[in-house]
Amino acid sequence: MFDALESRMQKSITALKTELATIRTGRANASLLDHVFVNYYGSNTPLAQVGSLAVPEPRMITVTPWEKSLLGDIEKAILASDLGLNPSNDGEIIRIVLPELTEDRRKELVKQVKQIGEKAKVSIRNIRRDANDEVKKDEAIPEDETKRLQDKVQKVTDQFIAEVELIIEHKDKEILTV
Repeated sequence: MFDALESRMQKSITALKTELATIRTGRANASLLDHVFVNYYGSNTPLAQVGSLAVPEPRMITVTPWEKSLLGDIEKAILASDLGLNPSNDGEIIRIVLPELTEDRRKELVKQVKQIGEKAKVSIRNIRRDANDEVKKDEAIPEDETKRLQDKVQKVTDQFIAEVELIIEHKDKEILTV
């Protein structure tokens, strides 16, 4: 039971890390473009599958498409995304220069990180509730054993909530570092 519980909670942590990777900090990171999809022969395809992404400088991402005919589509997809980035197309590759974050924008990003972290905590608490319900429903377990199992579930939950808070704190520092 506890292996399944920890496995589900670990998935919440992984989802949190994946979602936080798409939030822009002061440095360029190719994972910023993970949620950008390009119209590739009639289907929406992730940007990473139609070209190669690179970070040649701390504030620049380059996209080299596998097919030159996709340059315009890739540029449109980046402009249409909610990232607020302005790609420049030189006919060979697309360069995306990340502007310096303003203080207000940094504060907005910190709020966004906290909201994402809160969702992860709620997810972990829901997993705890499910585990506690499972323990309560099993009538073969004596009452004192049920209480001990619920305490153990709570300890595991506290451990994962602390990990979420640590991840959020680290991301906040990363965003606020000028």
